[in-house]
Amino acid sequence: MKTPDLLRLSDNVVLARFETLKVYAALGAVRTLLERGTIQPGQTLVDSSSGIYALALAMACHRYGLNCHIVASTTVDAAMRAQLEILGATVDQMPPSRDLRLDQERRVRRVRQLLAERPGLHWMRQYHDAVHYTGYREFADLVDRALPDAPLTVVGAVGTGSSTGGLVDPLRERGRAVRLLGVQPFGSVTFGSEGFSDPEAIIAGIGSSIPFDNVRHDLYDTLHWLDFRHAMAGAVGLLREHAVFAGLSTGAAHLVACWEAARHPERVHVVIGADTGHRYTERVFARHQEALDPSDLKPHQITGLADLAPPWSVMAWERRRYDVRGTAGPVQVPAPLAAPTDAATDAATGVSADISADISAAATNKEDQAS
Repeated sequence: MKTPDLLRLSDNVVLARFETLKVYAALGAVRTLLERGTIQPGQTLVDSSSGIYALALAMACHRYGLNCHIVASTTVDAAMRAQLEILGATVDQMPPSRDLRLDQERRVRRVRQLLAERPGLHWMRQYHDAVHYTGYREFADLVDRALPDAPLTVVGAVGTGSSTGGLVDPLRERGRAVRLLGVQPFGSVTFGSEGFSDPEAIIAGIGSSIPFDNVRHDLYDTLHWLDFRHAMAGAVGLLREHAVFAGLSTGAAHLVACWEAARHPERVHVVIGADTGHRYTERVFARHQEALDPSDLKPHQITGLADLAPPWSVMAWERRRYDVRGTAGPVQVPAPLAAPTDAATDAATGVSADISADISAAATNKEDQAS
């Protein structure tokens, strides 16, 4: 279940099709934390999730004799919840909401409430703890063996940052010529589109309404921002053309990869397909007659965030840093950062993660923000 199928969609587009992408992240993180003695068998791990990380963490806890508690997004459906409960996880689910920004902030507040009530819990901090990068080195090994010589372009939803960054960083360490293209929705703070509102809401798992420490902005070469309708076109098109039933983040990445591959035929484009399409059946696939024709779609090419505009924009990011919490724009840096060290990982699990979580909670709590 952990290992993806590599499907060649065209001469220079390969889809890494996962059932649940974040098995790599959860297994690698739990195994590493156990080895360090940070957590102990029998302890309860808790985290917030919009779906696929929850399932991966529940499986990892089941394997290693740990308890699991998930603070679940409103987007977690009955099928996902049943799987979590069968695997032994307990689930807190947010009430129905069309505002995923509010949903995410509620989840963070609920996690912090649980930590105050039950001091023995360990918060996994998938958004902030760099330990989630570790498991993706195995994915990098797989890609390196399967596509040993070609210059690569990785295309994937940014999300928490660990899947795209965790794949690309080890490949670059080995001297591979790898470009990284990140996909974002409008309304996400991660790459500066928070000033926009997508009428059909932020796509769960692609963007964020709060800063994520695990996103290393200076790993990305190009950014694409897409609205819900374009992601839907990509997902329906992927099923129609290749019989691949995948989620919205995969659909968005597929649309981006097709556009990029036509302009860079010399590079192999690896599309990260994070999950299946089952939880999008009613919202996306049952509405397939509404889907736009992918061949008619193209992005608005911009040179700065001031020009960002729906429904689809693309910008050369050029591995720049970005101050998500401040007002400054991107700052040029000469090269990507090295892989997270043990010290960096420890920092992410401590001060950095706590500060980020405090800021996240303070978005709706002015007293905490002032303190």
